[in-house]
Amino acid sequence: MKKAALYTLLLILIYSCGSNDRGELVGIKTKGQWFTEKPYGMTLIPGGSFTMGKQDEDIIGTMDAPARTVTVKSYYMDETEITNSEYKQFVFWVRDSIVRTKLALQSEFVSAGDSLPSGGIHDFAFKVIDTTGANAYDKYMFENYYEVGYDSVRPLSWENDIIWEPSEYPDVDYVEVMDSLYIKKEESSNGIRIFNKKHLNYRYFWFDGTAAAKHGGDRKDFLKAELLNVYPDTTVWVRDFNYSYNDPMHQDYFYHQAYGDYPVVGVNWYQAKAFCNWRTKYKNDRIRGRKRTLPVPSFRLPTEAEWEYAARGGLEFAKYPWGGPSTTSDRGCFLANFKPVRGNYAVDGALYTVEAKSYNANDYGLYNMAGNVSEWTNTAYNPSSYYLGSTMNPNVEDTKNKRKIIRGGSWKDVAYFLEVGSRDFEYADTARSYIGFRTVQSYLGKNK
Repeated sequence: MKKAALYTLLLILIYSCGSNDRGELVGIKTKGQWFTEKPYGMTLIPGGSFTMGKQDEDIIGTMDAPARTVTVKSYYMDETEITNSEYKQFVFWVRDSIVRTKLALQSEFVSAGDSLPSGGIHDFAFKVIDTTGANAYDKYMFENYYEVGYDSVRPLSWENDIIWEPSEYPDVDYVEVMDSLYIKKEESSNGIRIFNKKHLNYRYFWFDGTAAAKHGGDRKDFLKAELLNVYPDTTVWVRDFNYSYNDPMHQDYFYHQAYGDYPVVGVNWYQAKAFCNWRTKYKNDRIRGRKRTLPVPSFRLPTEAEWEYAARGGLEFAKYPWGGPSTTSDRGCFLANFKPVRGNYAVDGALYTVEAKSYNANDYGLYNMAGNVSEWTNTAYNPSSYYLGSTMNPNVEDTKNKRKIIRGGSWKDVAYFLEVGSRDFEYADTARSYIGFRTVQSYLGKNK
């Protein structure tokens, strides 16, 4: 009787594992249902159509913003501009990766091919892979990449914390590596030993969709490699304003924790793109190995259309994110951080930037979509063809046009640039003390 029951159960299992579609097109069956996950610090912008561009007078006569109807899909957007604290997480990750790589290489060098001892610098050696019980993939990667010295793909060991205090360095080899990464005290402007920013280089790859669409061919032919320094240019505070004493901002704005919740500035368009790439990688690395193994949609800069749609907050013909028509409330309080009076930057309560979560959010829950800092978009600026690329695939870039749209106005701008229909541009390789950014992520599926 038991054998009969076991045989029946086996038949049911075999039948359930086989195909039962009777030859019909039923699609690929998956277990459960996939739901999108709201990223931390972001808000959902429901897709729709809106009238994009200037609805009223064109004061400065640019004639580059005629009204037109545009449709956007749903997406997530950061509630605030990316802050110094958030961008530091990126910079510190790059720093730590570089330090660990150099320590691992030094560990191999001093061991001269012998088995690595424990302790000291060897605690930071490349992650050891035991191929005796490894699967086929790990064996292949070890024999074809790790074993022959492809340092960029060899797994680092993150088990031990990096030792930053010089008095606690474990051995001479560790000291040698760290000494090569720091600026000497006598070469420092304030006599403090600091990490040499020239080492903070981030390498990543991106797909050139524009070239692929034009020429066709294998995907690998259009995979571009980028290597760039990710540290913000803090000298913008001095360079942007020749007749203002901004040296304290240059020294402290990104460095000091007092400005942690302020928007990061001094970041050019390419650095903002690199941050988006890292944020995607960082998230995917954290969820890999869990039950949900699908990668998250890429974080990216918003298109110009997405930015303006979000800034309007669902108010179709509004002049500002809060509606309008004035930059002050009915009690006379300023509603954004900008330059309201000629030469008087502080009359609105702030001389430079303010915390990223300041003033009232618009109806989509977004802060400072007008004023504080202007924001990079993914769209190239072309005055002869307004909104060229505004609704295009955000993963397809205009790599030849180095002028990129910035939106929202900043702490140093007059009210005209705070209007949701106003547009401006800056060169992609140029960093400013009044330009920051926020990221978006395409919305897929539905919420739980």
